[in-house]
Amino acid sequence: MTEVRTRFAPSPTGYLHIGGLRTALYGWLFARKYEGKFVLRVEDTDQQRYVEGATDLIYRTMKQTGLSYDEGPDVGGPYGPYIQSERREIYKKYADELVDKGGAYYCFCTKEEIEQRRKAAGQEEGAYKYDKKCADIPVEEARRRIANGEPYVVRQRIPESGVAGFDDLVYGHIEVDVHELEDGVLLKTDGLPTYNFANVVDDSLMHITHIIRGTEYLSSTPKYNLIYEAFGWKIPQYLHLPPVMKDAHRKLSKRYGDASYEDFINRGFLKEAILNYIALLGWNPGTNQELFTLEELIQAFDVKGISKSPAIFDEAKLRWMNAEYIRKMDYETFTAHAVPYYEKVLPTNETQKQVLCQILQQRLEAFAEIPEKIAFLQALPDYDLAMYCHKKMKTDLPMSLGALEKAYGVLENLADWEQEKIHDALLQTAKEQGLKNGQMLWPVRVAVTGTQVTPGGAVEAAVLLGKQETLRRMKIGMEKIQKEQA
Repeated sequence: MTEVRTRFAPSPTGYLHIGGLRTALYGWLFARKYEGKFVLRVEDTDQQRYVEGATDLIYRTMKQTGLSYDEGPDVGGPYGPYIQSERREIYKKYADELVDKGGAYYCFCTKEEIEQRRKAAGQEEGAYKYDKKCADIPVEEARRRIANGEPYVVRQRIPESGVAGFDDLVYGHIEVDVHELEDGVLLKTDGLPTYNFANVVDDSLMHITHIIRGTEYLSSTPKYNLIYEAFGWKIPQYLHLPPVMKDAHRKLSKRYGDASYEDFINRGFLKEAILNYIALLGWNPGTNQELFTLEELIQAFDVKGISKSPAIFDEAKLRWMNAEYIRKMDYETFTAHAVPYYEKVLPTNETQKQVLCQILQQRLEAFAEIPEKIAFLQALPDYDLAMYCHKKMKTDLPMSLGALEKAYGVLENLADWEQEKIHDALLQTAKEQGLKNGQMLWPVRVAVTGTQVTPGGAVEAAVLLGKQETLRRMKIGMEKIQKEQA
């Protein structure tokens, strides 16, 4: 059996968006499942959209996600270079060869001339096809003009009649009448290839057996196959992926500022959860399992499970999945992820880390939520006294003041400032005063946090704040109520 070889060929035009990462993941899974090779190729021929530093970002993202590649620009391989702008001479060689084989021709029409002919034909820009004006120029004459310095492009020569088609592993057999195809540009005036040419040459020379990419290339693939046939090259197998949608009407796209992989990482999502979630965007494992390691994904991955329908990106589902991964972490791993977010609010000691881990790990969907959840530790907010009046707890201002006064006296005299000791002291005081636990704990929680929603209760907040700060805030709370009642 021929060795399976897949490739991921991103353009360095910015962050790696979710749809692109899914393409990389599926290519990687397919190669690993069949013990083949996974190739990274950087397609940077569109110099106008090139973003400085984007190539390094691609390398970094692939390494961070664990999608290791066997060949690529920064790891080498037998079929390099793996950056298209470094393969200029290769494309020139094969473009000239394709002309000799009758699959292409040299064209000297300028953009201005083509535009004039389009307008004269009364056709819209998107509907106009090149009129083959240069198709019959003899090759020898064309090369004399090129030698004299005349600017040119190389265009594909589409047959006058017939059909062009291919078989796709997801969409089945696709076929188009060649009359629908245009003699598109293969090599530009600057000597760089278009995607339509470069991807065919590179995929053939790099012995790619399975091409996995988005459905935006479905309509162009018949043209690619005509190039393969003109050279006499073996045509690879195709697997086109349905788009990842923002909603029912629009694709996810970095062009529109939709979140990239990097964005989600910066928002405290885990790479494992991101990969797990995007694996299920348009692919069904055929079971009810939703949480997968990369190794489990390799074993489960089957192209038969890929849907033809677009997949809608549901961030709520991603957040749920991320929360599941967070809850499965051990203390050390959770703390390592969480500490940088703690320190955005305040430095933490070991006791605080332990308490925060205890109260946050089961409540987080993403680590970036931490600063907001623990902001009360940095400073007591200016809160409304109405917070003391809790309908469910059946508390009001007089009851809250009484509870705070009793709690203050007990906590002030507490020798050991430990979670269990604080908890027992407050509940014992509630019992002695004939109060329900909530009627004691709620006023303390409001006084020490100044907010209705906290990741833990009054006891945890007190431990985190320490004795001195807890008592200071409780005193402020009592004074606020006393002033209101005066």
